[in-house]
Amino acid sequence: MKITAVVMAGGKGERFWPESRENHPKQFLSLTGDGVTMIQKTVRRISPVVQNEDIFIVTNSAYKNLVREQLPEIPPENILSEPCGRNTAPCIAFAGAIIRKKYGNAVMLVLPSDHLIKYENIFTRTLCNAIVKATEGDNLLTIGITPTYAETGYGYINFSDEDGNAYKVEKFVEKPDLRTAKKYLASGKYLWNSGMFVWKVSAIMECFARFMPDIFYGTQKIADAYGTPDFETVLETEYNKFPSESIDFGIMEKAENIFTIPGSFGWDDVGSWLAIERINETDDNRNFIKGDVIAENCKRSTICGGKRLVAVVGMEDTVIVDTDDVLLVCSKNSTQDIKKIIAKLKENNRTEFI
Repeated sequence: MKITAVVMAGGKGERFWPESRENHPKQFLSLTGDGVTMIQKTVRRISPVVQNEDIFIVTNSAYKNLVREQLPEIPPENILSEPCGRNTAPCIAFAGAIIRKKYGNAVMLVLPSDHLIKYENIFTRTLCNAIVKATEGDNLLTIGITPTYAETGYGYINFSDEDGNAYKVEKFVEKPDLRTAKKYLASGKYLWNSGMFVWKVSAIMECFARFMPDIFYGTQKIADAYGTPDFETVLETEYNKFPSESIDFGIMEKAENIFTIPGSFGWDDVGSWLAIERINETDDNRNFIKGDVIAENCKRSTICGGKRLVAVVGMEDTVIVDTDDVLLVCSKNSTQDIKKIIAKLKENNRTEFI
């Protein structure tokens, strides 16, 4: 059976503001100092499993040219542009309907575009195991991450009995408080929810028909128009009708035959500025420093300079990011509140900084 991949690349990456902007979000940035962007890394790491002509990128219509520029190896017709953001369920149904029209049926990998993976050989083996389990029936596979500490910023997957090379999923749980996260870690029966999935197109589209019929029938109309002069009109009309819903809530929390495969391949979702010190080398004081920066008596800080000299004295546990038009200074404990700054900019019609 043909193996395809869907890379979801429509997010705005607001928690990486001010480097990540609406017109150039996080997935199109290089955050590891090697000049390779997040979406390029995502596509390259699945190359042992999926051919370029079978990779589909679902992105915001505003980012279509960025995708073509950064991923010239992907056929232009495989770049699927959402006319508006509607979360992961419509995104996956859209891609699934197009793949089914093109191939009839296929294995479908679903991957976010902005994660980093350290041990790519192990990741490849994990994907292959998930593919085997997905093709044994109408199984829906999610790749969980073996937790290494009590993280409160991730959703969790509770699993039970082993079934071949996978485990039966009992339930998905939302982000826990610290006490609950510690219980999850100690139990050995919970994984971090990575947002990576493997299934047959037929299996997931049957679930859409059952649990989210409006999205199912809307994407069928879109697929019917694919390749015709009416495609853009039908796409915009139908997509705007869809609810904004995640695949976890819309399908995975309701369907049967849900399995997970634990992954231990150095995964990081690079969710905020706190990730920078995890994915890059730091100095003796655990600072990550980039650009024209002079730092004196600073500890555990991320400092990214721009075109001008940035001088920092006596700062601890701080994020400082200097761009052409914005200077961000933020306590590491408050990085999740960067979205509040963006909200205030919107309220005050200062959209040139977003």
